[in-house]
Amino acid sequence: MGDLGHLDADGYLYLSDRRSDLILSGGVNIYPQEIESALVIHPAVADVAVIGVPDDEMGERVHAVIELAQGVEPGDAVTDELVAHCRIHLAGFKQPRSMAFVDEVPRTPSGKLLRRRLREAQPTAH
Repeated sequence: MGDLGHLDADGYLYLSDRRSDLILSGGVNIYPQEIESALVIHPAVADVAVIGVPDDEMGERVHAVIELAQGVEPGDAVTDELVAHCRIHLAGFKQPRSMAFVDEVPRTPSGKLLRRRLREAQPTAH
């Protein structure tokens, strides 16, 4: 099915992500779920999706597509705040190199994230 995960010492299986969602940047595997989990805890973020977008130097770079919380306006101030938040919660190579703000992160009626739609649209980065 393309699921990626690991077994711990007690034999519990932890699913990390899907192979198709993996971002390969400079030869390093980056799992979008970890970055999404770090960003979604910020109070300005209502929903988030992380995808890899083409990068001439690194192969792919981390790009965050963010639905802001009600009342939060997109702009330099919130972008700077989210960048600072990522510096605290993520290793440098996992931090988004670009961000786009959208009205709504695309999901199916059951709540499944539609990464393919995001990759096809490749929103303008900030």
